[in-house]
Amino acid sequence: MTFKCPDKYRVVIPQFGPGDATNGVFRVPLKHNQIVMVQASNGMGWEHVSVSRRDRTPTWDEMCQVKALFWDDEDCVVQYHPPKSEYINNHPHCLHLWRPMEVILPRPPKIMVGVPA
Repeated sequence: MTFKCPDKYRVVIPQFGPGDATNGVFRVPLKHNQIVMVQASNGMGWEHVSVSRRDRTPTWDEMCQVKALFWDDEDCVVQYHPPKSEYINNHPHCLHLWRPMEVILPRPPKIMVGVPA
């Protein structure tokens, strides 16, 4: 389980600074000539990326590409849907991926998701 930041896509934004090995801002090219901005951080027991586009909310496929870039294939990360009273929306087209650093996320049995191939 490794959280990794792709330095080749790192950009320096003055208010965020240059970042470090597990923190920073990234301009990530995806397949089909799509670009997403990613802010990565780890701290307070969590690894986290926020993924945004200017024109629309990222798709499932785009989020999967970002997940594969920042985590290993077998790492489990989640996208939370918190109580409405806890919503924070600083960008209209931003989604987040999270992974706790010190516990393994519980997952439902595979059969509840679908029929295994």
